[in-house]
Amino acid sequence: MSRIHRFITIFIAAACICGTALSAAPRAQDPDNSNLDGELLYQLLVSELSEQAGDHGAAYSLMLDAARKANAPRLYERAVEIALRARSGEAALDAAQAWARAFPSSKEANRFQFQILLGLNRITQTYEPLKRELAGMAPAERAGAISLIPRYFARVTDKKLAASVVEKALSMEFLNRATGPSAWAAVGVLRQQADDVEGALDAARRGTTLDPTAVEPVLLAIGLMTPKTPDAEKLVRHYLAGTPAPNVRMAYARSLINSQRYAEAYLQTQSLTAENPDFPDAWLLQGSLELQDKFLKKAETSLSKFVDLSSKNADADPKGAMSRGLVQAYLLLAQIAEQDKKLTEANAYLDKIDSPSDALRVQKRRAGILARQGKIEDARKLIRDVPEVHASDALEKLNAEVQLLRDNRLYAAAYQMLEDATSVYPDETELIYDQAMIAEKIGKNEEMERLLRKVMQAKPEYHHAYNALGYSLADRNIRLVEARELISKALTFAPNDPFIIDSLAWVEFRSGNLAEAKRLLREAFQARPDAEIAAHLGEVLWISGAREEARAIWNEGAKLNPDNETLVDTMRRLRGDH
Repeated sequence: MSRIHRFITIFIAAACICGTALSAAPRAQDPDNSNLDGELLYQLLVSELSEQAGDHGAAYSLMLDAARKANAPRLYERAVEIALRARSGEAALDAAQAWARAFPSSKEANRFQFQILLGLNRITQTYEPLKRELAGMAPAERAGAISLIPRYFARVTDKKLAASVVEKALSMEFLNRATGPSAWAAVGVLRQQADDVEGALDAARRGTTLDPTAVEPVLLAIGLMTPKTPDAEKLVRHYLAGTPAPNVRMAYARSLINSQRYAEAYLQTQSLTAENPDFPDAWLLQGSLELQDKFLKKAETSLSKFVDLSSKNADADPKGAMSRGLVQAYLLLAQIAEQDKKLTEANAYLDKIDSPSDALRVQKRRAGILARQGKIEDARKLIRDVPEVHASDALEKLNAEVQLLRDNRLYAAAYQMLEDATSVYPDETELIYDQAMIAEKIGKNEEMERLLRKVMQAKPEYHHAYNALGYSLADRNIRLVEARELISKALTFAPNDPFIIDSLAWVEFRSGNLAEAKRLLREAFQARPDAEIAAHLGEVLWISGAREEARAIWNEGAKLNPDNETLVDTMRRLRGDH
């Protein structure tokens, strides 16, 4: 743009701002303000030219002075914008405060002041703007606004102070049944962010006491659920005994899944679909759990119900893109059809997915179908040919190809791929872990242990590594004391994980503690029906003399996954199956 064109553009912009300013100014100030008009226009023009030239200080001073002269909200706002663009928080705050003094009832001025104070980390000073922001709102509107408060304070450094300031600002709301639950929930979230779990739980209790039917405190309690806070779950269960909102039961089910309490989560989805049969997400979650437990017909029914409800509700964004839920449902339906060996039907489900961002997920499923037809090289090529849009796509494609090889028991090829990959991605602990697991498959036990210890050193909280090494030692019936220590450490990170409980049971079995092994395996299998856990439980029962029960458990495991290597080997070894 030429200098004259830029000048004209700035001149027009300044004139527009001036016109807005003068129309907003009190008419009785000056009946004959033609001189002021000219001076103001010139001042605005110089301000904008200065801003364009990079002289933000001059631009800001001129604009703020013009705002005061014209008594115009738009000019105060422009002064704030100039200061923010210059990264001068103090100047922006001065302009916002001047704006608020000139227009005490301006919500925009108060909101700017509040946000700038947060940006400057002046937490204590947010008290008054926060109170003003909520004042005058209707109770329903105010409750919604209160629920958003924790987001505003998410980046402040002193979380404890933030919780204290917000609690003080909301003190009057705690007496109001309409807004009190939201207020206590907001304070609770801030306390949780400040690592004050007991304080957060107390806030949840107070909110539910004020209104036992309120949703916000219960959602807070769900977020506080851990093995160390059983009272949080008591609050949730008490609420669910009434007439719960579907999103609350859904949140509880998701929390149970995150804690690997799958059987309990499934019961919640069943309650949810019974209580709210037109709530689509419940069917999707229920179908996902049913597929995980290999109940294919039930999963297909649930997922089809989700698809029907989503279609009726036009479950898409305004641009017409396919929803994330529908993408997931079609992928899972394709997986079910593939497992039923209905490969044409599986591809038909994949054809329904219209989501470029999910190209790799779709091609992974298509690759699995090709592999079932014996076209493994075509399947690998299909994954490799997916375009790489994001930096992480190359790694995702690598993981997808390795998984394809592993699923088809091409362990040597998978190991070679991972060995090459770890030289390119030396800090990717999950690749190293995967390499360790494949190393065991091809009999490289020492290499497996070396790689797992490397993972433990790089990422001490990665509990899968402790469990994997502990189970391997137990399975080989060596170093059982160390195996128990490793698995016990894994359990400290994931106390409800059925597979880690299965590993601990295997240590007990190898140590001769059959009763304890049986108890742990029953617990694990109830929480997560799985073919490998069934293999272990059946073996303990068989050795204990309960051979009919062992056969029944193995048959149940075979229905879940007839190709599971551990199950097949166990039945062949003990029953003489061929």
